[in-house]
Amino acid sequence: MRAPIGSFDHAEPAAHRLDLLPPPVAEAVRAGWGGFPAEQIVHVDTDPAIADTAVFVEHHGTDLLGRSANCVVVVGRRGGDVTSAACLVLSRSRVDVNGTVRKHLGARKASFAPMDLAVGGTGMEYGGITPIGLPAGWPLLIDPAVVEEEWVLIGSGRRRGKLIVPGKALAALPGAVVVAGVGLGD
Repeated sequence: MRAPIGSFDHAEPAAHRLDLLPPPVAEAVRAGWGGFPAEQIVHVDTDPAIADTAVFVEHHGTDLLGRSANCVVVVGRRGGDVTSAACLVLSRSRVDVNGTVRKHLGARKASFAPMDLAVGGTGMEYGGITPIGLPAGWPLLIDPAVVEEEWVLIGSGRRRGKLIVPGKALAALPGAVVVAGVGLGD
């Protein structure tokens, strides 16, 4: 199969590569969501040594910079309450943690989650966190630019491999809310 975006040697329906996904991601892919069947999700097998965005797009196509998204875990605090959430923005953007995200979470203070919380809370590898298979109850704040893309390249939950998903399918994920201003820059 040919991937709908980028230049990849190995692309298959993600449902055929569940063995390469961490358990929470594999379960979410198997189940599908929001009327988007698992067959629409593409897994591309990639070298974990080039998983970081700049090197990755240099190797697999510079057009991917505008068509890939990063998922980051954040925490918001108000008094003794702590809220974990994920944010999804195009790779050429950065997350507005202290503005839009903090306000949306109703937090007094917001920050990127420490690595141990991001990894332990999601069951995914650092550098490969994906919005697919996030813990139940976590808000997923998505910048509208991500949803507007026909196809979006995202992490697979591991540094090895990526997923290619319709942008609109990401907005249908459990807990997803499209929020203007989550991503800054271009």
